[in-house]
Amino acid sequence: MRLSEVLRGINAEHSLSECEVTGISCDSRSVQVGDVFICIKGLKSDAHDLITDEIENKAAAIITERDIGRKNQVIVKNTREALALVASNFYGNKKNKLKLIAVTGTNGKTTVSTLIKQVLDDMGIPAGLIGTVRYEFSDYSLAARYTTPDPLELHALFDKMFRSGVKYVVMEASSHALSQLRLFGIEFDLALFTNLTRDHLDFHGDMENYYLAKKQLFLQSKSSLVNIDDEYGRRLYKELKEEGRPVRSFSIDNIEADYMSTNIRNTEKGVSFELVSVGNIGRISLSTPGMFSVSNGILAASALMEAGFSLSDISASLMKSRGVKGRSEVIPTGRDFTVICDYAHTPDSLEKIFSSVKQYAGGRVVGLFGAAGMRDSKKRALMGEKVALFADEIIITSDNPRSEDPFLIASQVEEGVKKSGKPYKVILDRYEAIFYAIKNARPHDVIVLAGKGHEDYQVLDGVSVYFDEREIVREAINTYYGSSEGER
Repeated sequence: MRLSEVLRGINAEHSLSECEVTGISCDSRSVQVGDVFICIKGLKSDAHDLITDEIENKAAAIITERDIGRKNQVIVKNTREALALVASNFYGNKKNKLKLIAVTGTNGKTTVSTLIKQVLDDMGIPAGLIGTVRYEFSDYSLAARYTTPDPLELHALFDKMFRSGVKYVVMEASSHALSQLRLFGIEFDLALFTNLTRDHLDFHGDMENYYLAKKQLFLQSKSSLVNIDDEYGRRLYKELKEEGRPVRSFSIDNIEADYMSTNIRNTEKGVSFELVSVGNIGRISLSTPGMFSVSNGILAASALMEAGFSLSDISASLMKSRGVKGRSEVIPTGRDFTVICDYAHTPDSLEKIFSSVKQYAGGRVVGLFGAAGMRDSKKRALMGEKVALFADEIIITSDNPRSEDPFLIASQVEEGVKKSGKPYKVILDRYEAIFYAIKNARPHDVIVLAGKGHEDYQVLDGVSVYFDEREIVREAINTYYGSSEGER
């Protein structure tokens, strides 16, 4: 591709001669001959300070935010914006040839995006998925490194999806990605807002910055769907309306919403409800129980209706939904108690999963959870409080302590649990904690393993080690109850 084509749309003056560009890079360690190199300033290093004569001689152009004295430099106002534009140009701007649906919010992004993808697949419409768990389309599947990839990986994915025949791409838009301009220059066909609760304040500083990061998605979307059951959702809906942007609302039971539910039935086998909108009413059934599943189901179904699909077709496809790994996932035990694996790791998501389980549990609700290390420590006691509201017995353990002291993390969670007077134990080794929970399970108990969800690893002292809770549960069942063959 010619240099002028790669730099199209970038507001910068330069006198570089036309040449062929063979690649794009923002890693100073891997620059190849013919690359356009973009200098990105990160939290730990600034690529502007890493430019060598070797990089200058190899690169077709070096995009910078300041004069670094190199003959092939292109100075721009913001190199993160430039990276997004250059990546899109290099891969043929496939973003403009796909129908793009983005989901943002603290909780529910993965479930909503996966449900939409599964419905599209069931209806025979080629769809791609980019999210926390995996990047998927056609026969391609790759474990995700980030919820929202960096621009180079993202636009390469768009290119691969387009070439494979994908028509719709459903993706999760994280607040980090929005703040770091990974989605700069993309206009989405539809943006969806689930909710906003305390999370990632170690990065954003406060809830206002967190909200503003999320709002950016809706400023680069043709239309929006917003949850008005959520405080920040009501604010977002009001602001978008005042700004004259196309936006519609959804709610579990607010009759003022464009999409709402009635006649909800919630059992241990799942939820069903009637989805109501102007001129439409239809029964939706999902295999995942809980009121949060109702909200997720409304959003997924209404998004597909906004995209032009019929409610009857959507409803039929949702009934076949396989659910989402690590989201209220029932781990088969073959015993008379239930084990649920869920990704809940914020005060709000913990409250949602445990309050849901409490509604249908025939025995005790046992909560096993911890808090992540090197993240917002102020939410830890609140996490303990939320679990203690609904759990009958609590096991405080480790999540991903990273390089932080697991005992310190657990003690901060413990402060929130103590207030409840509920029985609890602290077992820092998560493997031992799961074995303890399985060994002491009673008939009709529901054991909730919260925090890991789809993850099959644990970060201990900065090192990732293999840790799949599904395998550990099976091992514990075999240890205490014999073979788990014939699991239900």
